[in-house]
Amino acid sequence: MSKVPDLAKRLILGRALSSAQQHEQLLKKRVALPIFASDALSSVAYAPQEILLALAAAGLATYHYTPWVAAAVVVILLTVVASYRQNVRAYQSGGGDFEVATTNLGGNWGVVVASALLVDYVMTVAVSVSSGVENLGALLKFMQPHEVAVAIGIVVLLTIGNLRGLKEAGVAFAIPTYLFMFSIVAMLLWGLARLVLGTNLDAETAHYEIHGDETGIAGFALVFLLLRAFSSGCAALTGVEAISNGVPAFRKPKGENAAKTLLALGVVAMTMFGGVTAFAYITHAKFAAPDQGSHLINPATGKEVTDADPVIAQVAHSVFSNFEVGFGLVTVMTALILFLAANTAFNGFPVLASVLAQNRYLPRQLHTRGDRLAFSNGIIILATMAGLLIYAYDASVSRLIPLYTVGVFVSFTVSQVGMVRHWNRLLATETDAAQRRRMRTSRAINAFGATLTGIVLVVVLLTKFLLGAYIVCIAMPLLFLLMRAIRRHYDRVAEELVPSGEDVALPARNHAIVLVSKIHKPTLRALAYARATRPSSLEAVTVAVDAEESQRLQAEWDALDMPVPLKILDSPYREITRPVLAYVKSVRRRSPRDVVTVFIPEYVVGHWWEQLLHNQSALRLKGRLLFQPGVMVTSVAWQLHSSDRLKGRLEPPGPGSSRRPPRVEARPSGGSVADRD
Repeated sequence: MSKVPDLAKRLILGRALSSAQQHEQLLKKRVALPIFASDALSSVAYAPQEILLALAAAGLATYHYTPWVAAAVVVILLTVVASYRQNVRAYQSGGGDFEVATTNLGGNWGVVVASALLVDYVMTVAVSVSSGVENLGALLKFMQPHEVAVAIGIVVLLTIGNLRGLKEAGVAFAIPTYLFMFSIVAMLLWGLARLVLGTNLDAETAHYEIHGDETGIAGFALVFLLLRAFSSGCAALTGVEAISNGVPAFRKPKGENAAKTLLALGVVAMTMFGGVTAFAYITHAKFAAPDQGSHLINPATGKEVTDADPVIAQVAHSVFSNFEVGFGLVTVMTALILFLAANTAFNGFPVLASVLAQNRYLPRQLHTRGDRLAFSNGIIILATMAGLLIYAYDASVSRLIPLYTVGVFVSFTVSQVGMVRHWNRLLATETDAAQRRRMRTSRAINAFGATLTGIVLVVVLLTKFLLGAYIVCIAMPLLFLLMRAIRRHYDRVAEELVPSGEDVALPARNHAIVLVSKIHKPTLRALAYARATRPSSLEAVTVAVDAEESQRLQAEWDALDMPVPLKILDSPYREITRPVLAYVKSVRRRSPRDVVTVFIPEYVVGHWWEQLLHNQSALRLKGRLLFQPGVMVTSVAWQLHSSDRLKGRLEPPGPGSSRRPPRVEARPSGGSVADRD
């Protein structure tokens, strides 16, 4: 292989890491928090805005429900955090909700959870990156016409960062995540201080009017609207489960460190979400979207405002109206944290896909680590799917949000039900009183969590189904069926390959056939190699595509007194593959217990375009012969001079080489021999 691609790979991804260095990639809590919490924390940028957007459909009158809707979201957030602290202590392999559901509820429920999480991880990348580009576009207006291209470019950069390895990606993402946390907390404290001092804080949209398409609603319609606002605000909970899938990345004691990180995430997320929503309410910030049934009107001109800044930018502008540097810090860090929020999915998706592959629900290649000890295949698949989603929805957050949260609340609910079963099973055998009290407490927390998240799931489905959630409701069952089909295939193959005793019996005889087109060096090498294998019988076979050429070949063969008989197959329709297949089948029919070995001379070339000019007949023959039972195909290589350019170059490590390093054993003579484990 050329050195140029390998050099480019090393420049982009860095030097390859051996499996012995995997412990160096484990995370401390202070690095794990920004890696796994960035998704949940970044929801501060859009969850409060989504609540206001949903309420705006009924006009300004429903805005006074904002604190109550936000309080309900905070209750759900704290409940989920408390529930998942029990999960990460009990299950530390990285399977997360999938492992909990599979172990306690059965394989089918595990696959349901896995399909929900995989879909939600893809949505996390698409929504976070799109929202980040939208916020950045509010600052850099020239980007707005190119939001889709910028969003896809950000996904590519995140992919490269994660392919370099978990530790390096974590360090790169830790600093901006902490800066975002600092900027939001500083904004809340600064705003609180100004309120205490009597300053009147008004957002730039405070004096605008909201006209909704559903004004004057009451009764059931009002309840439905509030539930829709609540389900929109529940986007703040996405990403909480990522820590349960990333427990193996923590340092020991893994479960306890993950639980502490989860608690810190809950406290910080609750503070930031509640604070931003409160200040949005206090500053009378407004937000509307015509495609969501609401319109923002400037009463001074009577015209509709379509370029209002995101809610968090409005809050920052009103709080830091006397300190522009603070406003700039908040807006820049908000855009950056939204880009980095996708990193939670880039850490969770590949690990979950690896666990699923290990359990034979996904292709086994997803269980293989790359050069940098990251699950490269999973990272690339996630990036591809998210990029397609961004392209299909034009990087529009308002169109993507309705697809969000369905998958994560499915996994929340099923996981918590599974944890209740887990504690019931342990309580049936535990005799220690202190342990039983601890288990009962954990069971009560998980039972409450299952009930509450189940209710939220129903609310999300009812209020978001027609707005786009139906797409996720279709995608999840399809993914479920696909994973079940993959598992059935692997199970069927494993059953088919179980040794039965008769499989090791030696064949009675080996009939060797050397395919010949003309007498040249590759043909002579193939004949010599075939003779060296000492088959029971050996013959050369050619296909008479042109009668005159076949006669010349026979005459030349006889003149050289070749030690192998030449058989010429008739081909009235000038085909090569069918006559060879028919002849091989006839040999097999005469001796069903024998083996037929077909030797095919092949050229080894040094340029990709040369492959197009050679070996095409050989490839077709091999492709057909491989399906014939009792037939072995052997390629006899002949290196052309163009292949000299590739000689002497180191072979790049193949897939799995990082996961399965060579084992070196000492030889009695003092040398060594490498043997794969």
